Amino acid sequence: MIASSSNSEINIYQKSIVILLVIAATIMFGYFLANGGVAAGAAIIVLPFAIAYIIWVFYNPKVGFISVLLYGFFMPTIGKHIPGLQVGLLVDGLMVITWLAIFFYRTHKFRFRHLNNNLVWLAVFWMGLTVLQIANPSRPSIQGWFQEMRSAALYWFLMTPLTILIMKKKSDMTLFLNIIIIISLIGALYGIKQLYFGVDAAENRWLEAGARKTHILFGKLRVFSFYNEAAQFGASQAHIAVISGVLATGPYSFRRKLFYWVATAFIFYGMLISGTRGAMGALLGGGLLFLILIRQTKLLVMGLLVGVGFFGMLKFTYIGQGNDQIRRMRTSLDPNDASLQVRLINQRILKDMLASKPFGTGVGTIGQWGTTYNKHIPTAKIPPDSLYVKIWVMYGIIGFILWFGIMMFIIAKGSGIAWYTRDPVLRNQVIALCAGSFGSLFASYGNEVMNALPSSVIVFISWTLVFISRKWDTPQTKLIQS
Repeated sequence: MIASSSNSEINIYQKSIVILLVIAATIMFGYFLANGGVAAGAAIIVLPFAIAYIIWVFYNPKVGFISVLLYGFFMPTIGKHIPGLQVGLLVDGLMVITWLAIFFYRTHKFRFRHLNNNLVWLAVFWMGLTVLQIANPSRPSIQGWFQEMRSAALYWFLMTPLTILIMKKKSDMTLFLNIIIIISLIGALYGIKQLYFGVDAAENRWLEAGARKTHILFGKLRVFSFYNEAAQFGASQAHIAVISGVLATGPYSFRRKLFYWVATAFIFYGMLISGTRGAMGALLGGGLLFLILIRQTKLLVMGLLVGVGFFGMLKFTYIGQGNDQIRRMRTSLDPNDASLQVRLINQRILKDMLASKPFGTGVGTIGQWGTTYNKHIPTAKIPPDSLYVKIWVMYGIIGFILWFGIMMFIIAKGSGIAWYTRDPVLRNQVIALCAGSFGSLFASYGNEVMNALPSSVIVFISWTLVFISRKWDTPQTKLIQS
């Protein structure tokens, strides 16, 4: 009886503690919700899951790596649906957590000597040059520099060595390709939903806040899916359509080739409904490099004829003019297009501003962060409309020449690796990554593509996988069955 009474008292005590903790948690949740809004309340709910996730990453850093890749796709829509949440900095946080997991918990599993790689040293060089831009004579804001340098240099600096350390197996390349194609396919399907069934309340709120003027043209929606905006959606879809299309020509089973062809068709349609004219550059650049690297004269000639025919149809005919997407794509080939003329005028103005600034006006002095933090610098008032222009303004003509030289070196070396790869499956995958990356670089001439998520992270991982793929090369032919 005494033992039973004692156990009963303990149970009552434990229940009381639980009840008090629940009450305290409820009061705390209510306080944060009342004072910090929905975002603060959501943060309290998410906290236990965040702790569990960090433990998981420390146990398996590849989880953190894949999280960065996935989050790059879904970050914009999270920001649209949870106002006030600083979604951008979480990308940096995921990268840092993954690095900490490597350094402090599983370091013995990683071979740091493999980081002695041309691509790593190029990333280090560019990061160093970006740090030196803090001392630019134009005296740019340090806040603007910090925000811009993340996409301009930091992500490349962090993701390249992470890829080398974590993506150590040949199957990891297939995993990466599957992830970006499947998520892009989902993005295309969601974009189709937006086009035919409309946007949701949060997306409509985003449109009404100012995006309507660039995303509703002549009463038609420029689809943006769950991406940041239509231009990035279209460019990313074109990038992945090139990759998927190249893979569809590879030595795979019928089922896998069918998947690639279907994915390519839907993703290509996603590009069309975005109304992004600059995305054509990704198809042109990526398709051309693919035709060169396959080393088959008949396919090269056939591909060139199809490509010339397609662009000729857009340029010299009115076929499909009744279709909104085709009509907008056709304007990308019009030298008298009003948008193009405005860009050319802006570039002439910038040329005069930069005449005496060989090192540019500093990182973060043009574009979004320029207008936010560097209003005192004249270049902040002019939209860059192009990654090439942005690099030129921020780093000057000297920095632009260095950057463009680095890009050409990476493309040339990657193409050389693809050219001499013996394993047919690996060769097809390497060509797909080279073509997709070059397409993204080509498209960046007309838009800011390669410095925006998810394209930036995809390109950095693609470069790295191509550079390290030689260690997986074998002359044996292996058909992927699934």
